[in-house]
Amino acid sequence: MAVDTVQPTVHVDLPKARNRRESQLGLMWRRFRQHKLALVSLWVVVFFYLVALLAEFIAPVDPVHYSARYTYAPPQGLHFVAQNADGGWEFGPYVNGYKTEIDPVALRRTFVIDEEVRIPVRFFAESEPYLLAGVIPLSVKLIGVENPRDPFYILGADRLGRDMLSRLIHGTRISLSIGLAGVTLSLFFGIVIGGFAGFYGGWFDSAVMRVVEFIRSMPTIPLWLGLAAAMPKDWSALQTYFAITLILSLIGWTELARVVRGRFLSLRTEDFVTAAQLDGASDWRIVTRHMVPSFTSHIIAAATLAIPGMILAETALSFLGLGLQAPIVSWGTLLQDAQNIRTLATAPWLLAPGVCVVIVILALNFFGDGLRDAADPHGR
Repeated sequence: MAVDTVQPTVHVDLPKARNRRESQLGLMWRRFRQHKLALVSLWVVVFFYLVALLAEFIAPVDPVHYSARYTYAPPQGLHFVAQNADGGWEFGPYVNGYKTEIDPVALRRTFVIDEEVRIPVRFFAESEPYLLAGVIPLSVKLIGVENPRDPFYILGADRLGRDMLSRLIHGTRISLSIGLAGVTLSLFFGIVIGGFAGFYGGWFDSAVMRVVEFIRSMPTIPLWLGLAAAMPKDWSALQTYFAITLILSLIGWTELARVVRGRFLSLRTEDFVTAAQLDGASDWRIVTRHMVPSFTSHIIAAATLAIPGMILAETALSFLGLGLQAPIVSWGTLLQDAQNIRTLATAPWLLAPGVCVVIVILALNFFGDGLRDAADPHGR
């Protein structure tokens, strides 16, 4: 007698496949995180822009506040632990005071750190009322001394006894905001002019390319000097600020326009552009809604790499005395005090703005390289 053997059915729970589509920005971010140097540079750039945004709160004093008694005072180290008279340890932030000595060679007064004098330092110290970013009323600083009459120069003082740290923080806002504003205008000019030149081609493309070649063939520094000299001397500081930004934008849009024009020449024959034209879409809609978004990642990377050039341009113009002028505080105007070799020998801390320029430029370049690699669809 044959017996039918029924095999038991084994149920295996298979993991459900996740039906998730990752966006282009998500793919860029995943590839960008693999670039460790670019990731560190991103946090450096974020730190500097936070400093620029919160300049009034972070700066210990007003950047124009001066004290002729402490001209070229050296930096005071910020300490957190001190030994008391009983041999124990006290915890609390403080800086040492100054004492004056006469240099026997130069026969001039010099400041020396007096370790016997301790000036207490407070975090979130009370201050004169001010407006954070010109909007939020506050009367507290991130750091300050208990007695406003005590000297407090963490990065030293300049020739007028002004706090270099406060001036450096406020100069960060001006220099970095010029980079952002200049790149924003350059992006607009480059995308619009270069995009339509590549989209239409013909005589318009030839005319735009001849203008681009003419601007790029001119020596950069003489062109800056000529445009900056054309500004009226009676303009206010705010008008000069916007004029410098516009000048930098008029020079910086040419490279991006050439890149965008080349991409448009290759994209205008694609099927999705032809489909949009047959569907009756206007030229403006085809350019802004179909062609530009197809290489947005490349535009972001190009803009990031263009910001260092804008910052260097502003710094060079202001250093030469043809850009921003006092009372505006930028890294370029601060470096004007470092032109004299005798001054640098006496107060080398005046080169602190130059150090900030180097750090920010390197961080932005590494950040831009990481973005470019992440935006490359053929990258690994």
